[in-house]
Amino acid sequence: MRFLADESCDFAIVRALRAAGYDVLAGAEITPRAEDAEVIDLALGEGRMVLTEDKDFGRLVYAHGQKTGGVILLRYPVSGRMRLAHDLVELVNERGDRLMGCFVVIQPGRVRISRIP
Repeated sequence: MRFLADESCDFAIVRALRAAGYDVLAGAEITPRAEDAEVIDLALGEGRMVLTEDKDFGRLVYAHGQKTGGVILLRYPVSGRMRLAHDLVELVNERGDRLMGCFVVIQPGRVRISRIP
């Protein structure tokens, strides 16, 4: 799987996925300060899922109908941040390509996966 991590993502997530063998671009490295819609377009054009901690991506996908190859929204409070990278890598290892085309919300102890209309 291939990912594009939005600038809102903790870089530990990028490092953990790369260490697990996944192709991850970090928005901060390639398109600093890009608008959210631009991030989605770039990811879609390259066959990547967006990784973000920014809830605005849900608005773009559902309210505005922004086309996307998939989004993983990371919702971990400060108290759970130590498990975030581990839980994300575990999710991707288990579900893999089945996550493509979905809007995924991952929280401590909970994962919601919705197909994007």
